[in-house]
Amino acid sequence: MAKDYYSLLGVERQATDEDIKKAFRKLAHKYHPDKKDGDEVKFKEISEAYSVLSDKKRRQEYDSYGRVFSDGAGSQGGFGGFGGFQSAGFDASSMEGFDIGDIFGDIFGGASGAKAKRGRDISIDIEIPFKDSVFGIERKILLTKTSECTTCSGTGAKKGTAFDTCETCNGNGNVHETKRSILGTFDSVRQCEECHGRGKIPKEKCGDCHGVGVRKAEEEITVTIPPNINNGEMIRMTGAGEAVPGGIAGDLYIKLHVKDDAKFRKEGFNLQTDLNVKLTDALLGATYTVKTLEGDISVKIPAGASPSEILRVKAKGVPINDAKRGDLLIRLNIQLPKKLSRSAKKIVEQLKGEGV
Repeated sequence: MAKDYYSLLGVERQATDEDIKKAFRKLAHKYHPDKKDGDEVKFKEISEAYSVLSDKKRRQEYDSYGRVFSDGAGSQGGFGGFGGFQSAGFDASSMEGFDIGDIFGDIFGGASGAKAKRGRDISIDIEIPFKDSVFGIERKILLTKTSECTTCSGTGAKKGTAFDTCETCNGNGNVHETKRSILGTFDSVRQCEECHGRGKIPKEKCGDCHGVGVRKAEEEITVTIPPNINNGEMIRMTGAGEAVPGGIAGDLYIKLHVKDDAKFRKEGFNLQTDLNVKLTDALLGATYTVKTLEGDISVKIPAGASPSEILRVKAKGVPINDAKRGDLLIRLNIQLPKKLSRSAKKIVEQLKGEGV
């Protein structure tokens, strides 16, 4: 049988959000487990009721079906979480010291072991020429960031010094704590702040990082830009972000901005370019030297070439893999003379007479 959340909070089904919040705060003070006459079971029930009725979507589901489906609460009358505390503007001070974030941290990972700290991610932008976006390249960049101390290799110790067992965590690297929450009593584990999870402390600290194991410095990073990269694409370098003592480094995200090229443009795996051709060469045929991203090539213009005709040069386009490439597409722009000499005009008139 489904629980009557309205009755648990002592409000009518037409109660406003403010009415529900006031009712919960009043009952939370009354039944809080830390109070001398508190009732932990009752406190759990009203917390469950509030978490549903303070959320518009979940309240609508409850009113319609007598149960909630949002946030994984599929069982009838199931406890669906504490999202309503925040969405309804719940005043955390009424919980008398309970930290909802800490409670969930303990439930969903704290009890099985201390979660490793992670450094901040870094995002940067770099600009590359069009040619490098086609064929790929390695770029070196200088970043000033917090990195593992190269002097002590992250140990925080002066070279050759001995280590003592950390007294705070007894050499475990983690500190165990027991917390009481609205859901019961939970054991949590956090990384020892004294030894940064190492379990030992150096007798003499590293002079460069002062025993922390990380320090801020300028670092040269090699970025491998793959072929056929497009403007606005992002490269992720795992572990190249900010470092933290006793934890894992964040990631480096590199956003690429590709410069436009005056002669070339990409169409899938093909490269496109334009070639200006004289009228006589289009009529009679000719050989032209065409500049490409890899040097000059010779291209034959067939006799009778038409305006905007496209010539295809195989395997001179964008690399698809190590053995295959797209093509180079050359669009012909046939240039018509703006002014004809007498002799040229006479020749054209002869061609006109022949129906050309």
